[in-house]
Parts: sequence; C-alpha cells; structure tokens
Amino acid sequence: MTVNTHDSLDDIRRNVTRIDNTLLALLAERRTLSLEVAKSKISTAKPVRDQVREQALLLRLIDTGKEHQLDPQYVTQIFHTIIEDSVLYQQAYLQRLVNPENALPTARVSFLGAKGSYSHLASRNYFSRKQTQLVEISCSSFRDIINEVETGHADYGVLPIENTSSGSINEVYDLLQHTSLSIVGEITQPIEHCLLTAVDTQLEQIDTLYSHPQPHQQCSEFLHGMGKINQQYCSSTADAMLTVAELKQPNVAAIGNASSGEIYGLTPIKTNIANQQQNFTRFIVVARKPVTVTSLIPAKTTLIMSTAQAAGSLVECLLVLRNAKINMTKLESRPVIGNPWEEMFYVDVEINLKDPLMQQVLDDLTRLTRFIKVLGCYPSENVTPTEVDFND
Repeated sequence: MTVNTHDSLDDIRRNVTRIDNTLLALLAERRTLSLEVAKSKISTAKPVRDQVREQALLLRLIDTGKEHQLDPQYVTQIFHTIIEDSVLYQQAYLQRLVNPENALPTARVSFLGAKGSYSHLASRNYFSRKQTQLVEISCSSFRDIINEVETGHADYGVLPIENTSSGSINEVYDLLQHTSLSIVGEITQPIEHCLLTAVDTQLEQIDTLYSHPQPHQQCSEFLHGMGKINQQYCSSTADAMLTVAELKQPNVAAIGNASSGEIYGLTPIKTNIANQQQNFTRFIVVARKPVTVTSLIPAKTTLIMSTAQAAGSLVECLLVLRNAKINMTKLESRPVIGNPWEEMFYVDVEINLKDPLMQQVLDDLTRLTRFIKVLGCYPSENVTPTEVDFND
C-alpha cells in the first residue's frame, strides 16, 4: 500500500485503524480454522503439534515476507505468537471434550494479592485461554489460596511455583506435601519489574521500597546498586502498590508491573530492574479433582516421593526414569516437616499419566520408595517456538 504524502495525520491514522481492524478479523477467522483442525485430528488421532509442518510454514512465510520488504525475524516473531495461540486454543478445546464437567462458563479462582498482582495477571491469562469468566477471590497467603479450594469456596487456585531468577518458591512446595488438591494446569507468566511511585520524584530520593519478598530477591542486584534501602515486605505486589499509593511520598516506591501500577495511579520511574532480563514465573493451577489429559496433546506429570535413607536410593529412582527415556524437567528436594534429615523429592516429567510406560515407571518407583504420590497430570502449556534458519 502506498501512502499519499499529502494525507493529513488524521487520514493516516484512520487508515492504520482500518488495517488493524482487518488484521483482527483475519486473526479471528484463523482461530476458527485452527479449531476445525483440532476436530479433524480427533478422528485421525494426530497430535496437535506438527513441528515439521510449522517449520515449512514459517519458511514459506519468511519468503513471502521478503517480497513485502518484511524482515525474517519480524515475520517469525509474529507467527510464533500466532502458532502458540493456535496450539493452546486447540489444546483447550480438546481438554473440554475429555473433561466436560470442567467446561463451566464461570469459575471461582483464588490467587495471591489484589487486582494487579502477578498472580492475578496469571489467573486472567490462564482462564482467558479457556474462555472462562472469573469470579476472583483475593488471598493474603499461599495457605489461604489452598484453603479456599479445599473448602469449596473456590473452584481453582493459582500458585507461583518457580521463577527463572529467584528459583523455587519453597513455601508452595511445602504446602503441596499436605494438600489433597491436584495440579490441573500451568502457565508461565513474564515478570516485568518496575520501580513505581505515586508522586513525581527522582530515583535518588527513594529510600524505602515495598513489595512481596520474591520481587525483592529477583531485583537484588539493582537494589544493591541503590545503596542503603529500607526494604518493606508485603503479602503481594498489589498490596505494595496500594501502600505506596496511599502514602503518596517522594521517598517511597513499589516493585511491580507497570500496567498494574496504573490501577493504583502509580507511574514507573525505572523499568527492567530484575536481575535477569528474561524473567518468568511458572504458576500451577490446583483443583479438588484431577483432570484427564487427552493423548493428542503434550502432558506433564508431577509426583512427590520419599526415598530410603541409604546411599544411592535417589539415584536408583532417577535411573528408572532414564532407562524409560522419560524427560525430567524438575527435581526439587524439601525437608519433611517433623522428620529431621528426611527429604521429600518433587519431580516433573514430560509424559501422560495414562501412558502405559508411566504406569510401569510408577510401579517401579513404588518398590524403590518409602512414599510416593502423584500430585497431578496436566496439559503442558510451554509451547516451544519452532526454530528456522533465516539464511536458508
């Protein structure tokens, strides 16, 4: 399309809006077609992802993009997002078919903090993919989140389990030892920490910071560079932002998300303050009943086990997984409360619980361990981008 240099700015903006609306309509049409693809795969029992076809698709789109003077990286970035959405949309549809009792138009969801907390953002993002409206239940602790679900006041609970910068969230792992809830889903949420203030101020004036302990830890290098800072801990980033909004002082700030800060009238004075620029938190979704995961989509199974207190006991268990060629994505140890020097091991593996191979592995592990329990089997929502060589 050629832009008339004599067009006014308003005319140009109207054209941009028209194109944006057309793009949205086409994306919606593409989503509908992806659903038809999912339906066709049911009869053929083909998996949702076909990365060979995805690679061929991306290479063709790169060539087409070059004809329109579009950079290959720009094209792949856009279509990686579109493909991810298509995969997750198909997975959600197939899961509704095998778990019809969970296909509710409205769900009660408990999470940490008030509106604007990272747990709140993760909850909304996760259930938006399921086309589910939320009744939101704010909680002040991880224990409260679990209690709300255990008592039936909430249908689901959303809990952060690990962060790429600060590592595992031990309190959540400890709570999973003693709950009857099942893990039914996961979502990885990008964490974009900013320094937020309620009044116009300078970074040098800040001497007090409010946030949840995790963001303090995830931004430790930046905070060290600020010198002597009074770090105040809150139950969530949302509570920290609310506190700073109420104080309205030039020397206080909160660590949180910039878009969430807008809810409380806060503005960022410093962005990208996390130790790692690629900062993500993985959240799990828990419910009172487990879900069935269709064999057409990738699944994860999470289990906990306690081994005998003898040399090589854990190694023997891990060899069972290796010999079965099952990929382990997480191994975390936590002390067993009340049993000094005894450890409980949390294991994430990339396999469906219903798979006969996994059933055999569970039998083998049961013979080798003092205690073993499956915490849940759930769809894997980590859609790894298909790689392409721009130089081909």
